This record gives sequence, structure tokens and C-alpha cells, in this order.
Amino acid sequence: MMAKNRHDSPRDIPEILFAAPAGTPAGIEVMSLAELRRRVSEDALARPRRPGFHHLLTLTSGALRHVVDFDGYALRPGSWLWVRPGQVHQWGDLAHAEGTLILFQQDVLDPATATAARVDDPYAPVVTAPGAADAEAVAMAADHLSQEFRSLGRLPLDMHIAALRHLLAVLLLRLAHLTGPSDGPAPEPDATYLRFRDAVERHFTATRRVEDYAQMLGYSGRTLARATLSGAGLSAKEFIDRRVVLEAKRLLAHSDDSAARISDRLGFVTPSQFSKFFIQRTGRTPIDFRIGVRGRAAGSEPSTAPGRGADGRTDQNG
Repeated sequence: MMAKNRHDSPRDIPEILFAAPAGTPAGIEVMSLAELRRRVSEDALARPRRPGFHHLLTLTSGALRHVVDFDGYALRPGSWLWVRPGQVHQWGDLAHAEGTLILFQQDVLDPATATAARVDDPYAPVVTAPGAADAEAVAMAADHLSQEFRSLGRLPLDMHIAALRHLLAVLLLRLAHLTGPSDGPAPEPDATYLRFRDAVERHFTATRRVEDYAQMLGYSGRTLARATLSGAGLSAKEFIDRRVVLEAKRLLAHSDDSAARISDRLGFVTPSQFSKFFIQRTGRTPIDFRIGVRGRAAGSEPSTAPGRGADGRTDQNG
């Protein structure tokens, strides 16, 4: 198996940990979707999972619908799906899709490369489709990585591992810095928005008040509102609330904590306050959501990831 389940305590979110196959270097694995189908049952793949490592997937033929953080994405040949640690995902029907799956732990990259490739950016697009200017270079990088992974024993082990790390870095840097429609680099988000976004990621369980973030960062509420609207297309309050809803969904799907316990973990004063908040933003009670997501093979929920958008999304109202 490429991964194993671990339950540190009944209250922890179940995660899938990376486990390299015997005889291969730790930290990186490359396989075909045909290999994945042979190694993991369809029922196991269809269940929601929250891996502690990265998944990179590209198709060579067919089509696949994949769910990441309760949003559905339609994959076609040439597009790339990137699931980052902590994100919840479910596989769709793999019977009519072929492609390559790359699994890796973040610590296989040096810190400078990890930063440049934006590997820890929770707001990066889930699906990207390289344009003509990038597609060939991205495909070559992936092919070279796959060939090196399957060439174990042709180089001394330490050199083989170094080659894998360098080739993975090339692929990730290519994917993270695709050129836009004008063949120029995509514009960087406003610094104010980035600071707000990072602060929300760190403190959303402590406060949902825009005023608190404004004071924390030294901005006015109006400045944060303008920056967030420009950077994410949302109000600052909506941005915060969507992050809270996403974490609530993750906890409901991947822990057996009661709604009251989840309410406490997310910083609500009472369970009834949490339930009202969740119903207002999803149209469902927390328990109804849990029953639905656990009983569904690979369905989709409305988008709750703050400011996230990508080619290939096929959101459906649930």
C-alpha cells in the first residue's frame, strides 16, 4: 500500500500517512492509475480521506471527476490536479481514466525550493491546465521524474534520491509558475490581502471578527475589505466565514467528534451558535452534512474554500 491510516486519538482527524513501498526511496512515489487500481480497492478510494502528503495527478487519456475539500473537479488529459496535505479528497470512477499519480512529502524539497514552488499554499488552485507555452515543458519534467523513479539501481542510492528531488523540484516550479494568457507570469496578489489571508489561516478558530484582524495587522477594516475583495472576490467577513465552514466540514467528515466538540474546537460559544452558523451557510445541519458526506461515494458540496477557483471545477449544490 502507498499509504496507511493512523488514529492518534479518538478526537484527532484521521489522516493518511505516506508509506513508501519496500525497496523505493522514502518521500516520493510515482505510479500509473492502472497501478493505483490494482493496489487500492474502489470502495477505499471513494471514501473521503485527508492525506498528510501531496498528490499530483495528470491524465493521459479519458476523464475523471475528483472531489477536493467538497468541491468537484473535472479532469481532462493535460490538466494537473494538486491535493495538498490537510485537504480532504475523494476519488471518482477510475475505470475510464489513465494517467500518472505522483505522491511526495514536503520535506523531500529544500526550504528555498518549497517556498518558490508554493507547495504549502492552501489557497493555490486545485486544478491547472498548462497552456501551449508550458505544456511541453511540464510533460517532459513529469516523464523524466517517472523514468528516474523506475530506474532504481542504475545509480547509487544517494544519487538516485538526489536526482528524484531535483526532478520533482523542476516539475513543481513549472506548475507553480505557469505563464498566463499573455505569456507573462500571473500577477502576485496584493501584500495586504496575503497578510490577511495568512492571519485568517492561523487564527480563524480564535476570532471571526474583521475588526480583530484589522487591529492584529495594523490596517483599517475598510483597507482589509478592499484588499480581500480585490484578491479573493469576497468580503473580508465572508472570507473568514468560508474558512470556518471548510474546517467544520473537514472535522465532520473525518472525525467522530460530536457537533458540540467541533463547536468548541472552532471557537463557538455554544453548540447552538455553531449549528445556526453552519445551517445559514450550507443549508444543512452539521449532522445531516456528516451523514451525507460519509454515505456518498464521491459527491460534491458547494464551494467553501475562501477565494479558491480553478479550471475544471464542477460544483454542484448538495
